[in-house]
This record gives sequence, structure tokens and C-alpha cells, in this order.
Amino acid sequence: MNITSKRDILKKLYSPFGYAFAKANIHPNVITLAALILGTIAAFVYYQGHPVIGAFLLFCSGVLDLCDGYVAVNNRKATKFGAVFDWIADKWVDGFVLGSVALRYAGNWIALFVVVVSMLHTFIKPVVYSEIGYQVRETGKIKDPLESTGFFGRPETFITLFIASLLYPFNHAILKYGIEFIGIMSFMSLMQRIIYLYKHYGKEYEE
Repeated sequence: MNITSKRDILKKLYSPFGYAFAKANIHPNVITLAALILGTIAAFVYYQGHPVIGAFLLFCSGVLDLCDGYVAVNNRKATKFGAVFDWIADKWVDGFVLGSVALRYAGNWIALFVVVVSMLHTFIKPVVYSEIGYQVRETGKIKDPLESTGFFGRPETFITLFIASLLYPFNHAILKYGIEFIGIMSFMSLMQRIIYLYKHYGKEYEE
């Protein structure tokens, strides 16, 4: 699946929103902060038992998260701090939303498993790029084979959560099944990345 590897296609979908923010000259860090706040509110709303509203807030947070990078590049306001802040905001939202949904609808151990696996699945990339390196960086985005490795990442996670949330009024067990599905798929995708790294770097010794 790996929707992340289809960035150029995705850009066509959200670029009208990004263009509007760019024309309004809103600083990308402000957009990132707004995405973080909306994502945090979404987590709280989910935990209070309102998944449909939570899904809407999470969708808005996701759109803002896509737009901050667009604005940073097009308005020439991309900074190293902004790149780090965007990553922190993403993981903040991921942890709180997945944790809140799992705690409310699935249980403590599933919540722990889903959050840990999701964090590890994402954290592999910055560790690899720091310790091993990457092929190229263009307009603030890293392009490396690892980007297309792993079939279930952040976009797939939140699409699954969004669909399950919309179906919740018709079947109250759907969010439990959805978060369990996210945990299993994220774990399998994590294993895929670890196997890929072992095959390519398992016999390369540090000097």
C-alpha cells in the first residue's frame, strides 16, 4: 500500500488548501501548531466517546499537517526547526489519538501495543537516516528506498481509523476491530522494514 510513497499524487489533492494558506501568508509553524492542537482535541473527543466528531477534527488536523510543508516550500519559509517541529507534532498527535482510541474502545494492553509499534515504525526512518544516511533530499523531503518500504504507515493508519469512526454509529465494536487491525498491520509493516534493513545493512560493519 504505502501511500507515503505517492507524495506527488497526494500533493494534487491538498495543494488547493496549501495554496490558500500560502496566499494568506500564514507561517508554516503556525499551521503545524494548529494541526497539533486540533489533533489533541480530536484525541480528547475520541476518549469522551464521540468518534464521528473526533474523525472530523482528525481529518482537519491531517489537512493542516500536509499544508504546512507546502507553505514552507512555496513561501520560502522552510527552516530546520520547522522540520523538527513538524515531526514532533506528528508523533504527538499519533500517540494521543491512537492511545485515546485504544484505551476507550479496546483496552490498556492493546493501547500500549498500538502506540509502541506505531512509534517504532516511524522512528526507524530518522534513526536510519542519521546512522546510515539516505540517497537524496529534495525540497525538504528525503527520497530513499526506505520511504517505500513498509506497507502500513501513518496515512493508512488514519484512513483506517477515519473509516471505522464513521461506521461506529452502526456498529459499536468497529473501533475495537479497527484499532486491533491497525496494531497488527503496523507490526507487520515494522517487521518488513527491519527485514529490509537487515538484508541491506546486516553485514556492513562499522569502521
